Amino acid sequence: MADLKKTGLRIGVDSGGTFTDFVIHSGGQLTVKKLPSTPHDPAEAIVTGLAEFCPKERATIIHGTTVGTNALLEKKGGRIAFITTRGFEDIIFIGRQTRKQLYNLKGEERAYLLSPRLCFGLEERILANGQVEKPLVKKDIDRVIGLLQKEKVEAVAVCLLHSYANPVHELAVAERLKQAGFRVSVSSSLLPEHREFERASTTVINAYLLPVMDRYLEKLEASLSGAELKIMQSNEGYISAGRARQEPIRTILSGPTGGVVGAYHLARAAGFRKVISFDMGGTSTDVSLIDSRIKRSTENLVGDYPVRLPMVDVHSVGAGGGSVVYVDKGGLLRVGPQSVGANPGPACYGQGDMPAVTDANLCLGRLDPEFFLGGRMKIYPERSQRALEAVARKIGRSLVETALGVVDIANASMEKAIRVISVERGYDPRQFTLVSFGGAGGLHAVEMAEHLRIPRVIIPRLAGVLSALGLLLADSVKDYSRSFIRLAQKTDPVEVEKAFNQMAEQAVADMAEDGFDPAEVLVERQLDLRYLGQSHELSVPYRPGAFHNFSYLNDFHRQHRRLFSYYHQHRPVEIVNLRIRAIARAPRVKLQTCERSPKVPAAARLKKQRLYYGREKYQVEVLDRSRLLAGNRIPGPCLILDAESTTFVPPGYLAETDEYLNLIIEKTGTK
Repeated sequence: MADLKKTGLRIGVDSGGTFTDFVIHSGGQLTVKKLPSTPHDPAEAIVTGLAEFCPKERATIIHGTTVGTNALLEKKGGRIAFITTRGFEDIIFIGRQTRKQLYNLKGEERAYLLSPRLCFGLEERILANGQVEKPLVKKDIDRVIGLLQKEKVEAVAVCLLHSYANPVHELAVAERLKQAGFRVSVSSSLLPEHREFERASTTVINAYLLPVMDRYLEKLEASLSGAELKIMQSNEGYISAGRARQEPIRTILSGPTGGVVGAYHLARAAGFRKVISFDMGGTSTDVSLIDSRIKRSTENLVGDYPVRLPMVDVHSVGAGGGSVVYVDKGGLLRVGPQSVGANPGPACYGQGDMPAVTDANLCLGRLDPEFFLGGRMKIYPERSQRALEAVARKIGRSLVETALGVVDIANASMEKAIRVISVERGYDPRQFTLVSFGGAGGLHAVEMAEHLRIPRVIIPRLAGVLSALGLLLADSVKDYSRSFIRLAQKTDPVEVEKAFNQMAEQAVADMAEDGFDPAEVLVERQLDLRYLGQSHELSVPYRPGAFHNFSYLNDFHRQHRRLFSYYHQHRPVEIVNLRIRAIARAPRVKLQTCERSPKVPAAARLKKQRLYYGREKYQVEVLDRSRLLAGNRIPGPCLILDAESTTFVPPGYLAETDEYLNLIIEKTGTK
């Protein structure tokens, strides 16, 4: 972007449930800042953290936010209505008629984002081929608008039948609604694909988030003294704040995506292409598998709600440093998924008495109370002990046994998440490297890797704020799709090429609005294909040019065989959707390398500390990571402290710093 290239000050801001992280890049140097989040108003912590930087010069801020995610999961979005073709008003409530537990005789409780009485049908009909069968009656629109105004609706989702084939009616309805003062979410602009339920669900969620994100970003922009604000999407790229206010659903995994992007780039620089990213923060843990490139999916569930847009394939569990420790009604020790959040936080923060995973680590000696957040935040070990002792008495165990149990339970929950994205999808964890980050990740990563037989753990430099650094490593990315349902073998490649070119022109035009020249935009093309009669598709790359005509069919057969162990060489293949991904490269944060020095500096050795591992007690060395040099080798057990995080190296493991000052941890004797 033109402005993006002019400014030398770029700031990544990741707003999490417990802490808000800042990584500032200026003059080739990185500066890090971490503040407690302000859940009642996330913008408050951001404005406070940026106060000392933004007035100095014009800045570009790339923001990863959980505002949309929290609003959806906590059902705190806007008051919305749904407009569709008459006869289809119940589509949101009928869904796919599938059940999570097929043999459960009890009915499932489902949560919806709007009331049935706020679903309205219009007399109109467009056929699947785009032909208008029944014209739109404008008086019908005015009648509905009167009802919407009476109900004090804030935003409206418009999803008419077959509008992906011809959006003329939808656009007319949207224009009239905008004139009446409503925020509008339009399916033909957001997701012009077939499958009415998924398209309607995506459009409704977008409408539900519109008032929340619009107010949040409007307030944030007004507080940033003219700084240029970009918002991280769920598809590994950022968009303008204006686009995010119109399509907030694209930011629904904004925060976790920044961490995956950061893990991908740092691991790639260190020479690792097959990695599993493990982001353990205060509230949740997010994992993603990267096999040479970041994996994305269009079949996503956020909570119980299907979202059909391209999103980084992230699996989340409610396990983090702030996960609540308690005893259930059956007398069993439980951890999470509830979190103590930033306020009051774990018991050691001094504001509450509810024990959390962080308290367990503190009681086990795996945190240094004098160096928490680099010594900037005072914590109270005695409060952790009191809180956890109350739990220990209930289960008849000692304090140490209880703390070890808490860590084991939290690890088991996170290990299960990693198995979901690896073993359950046909990937062998033994072939991957675990990239661990987040404030609490380094305390648990090595033990988890051992259980999963992952041979290597990387704790990147700036691991505690890697999600914020990932925002600075991201590019501007926009996704486009269009349903194009026809048999591949009977489709003229010229027709496919023409449709792709139209989509590419739109992508380049949208990038131009953001300040990118056409020459700066890389366009990737994909086809969604399936065997005739199937109900699911696979995405394969499409290469333009006569030489590659129908080569995508061979790619489809190969991919189908890899995933499902069979293929049908002569069975008809159906094209379902065309997809375009437009990428404009952002200015890169250059990762600095260091000369290797095998000797650990004496200044890096801080002290000895008591630590529990298994049922053994150790006196371990505590080291200051900021003073370590490339090539240093540190045997476990030990603690390596950073200003934002702590790494625990168990007995039998060796940590070595590489040229980027990442910690590479492997079992002793594996090299």
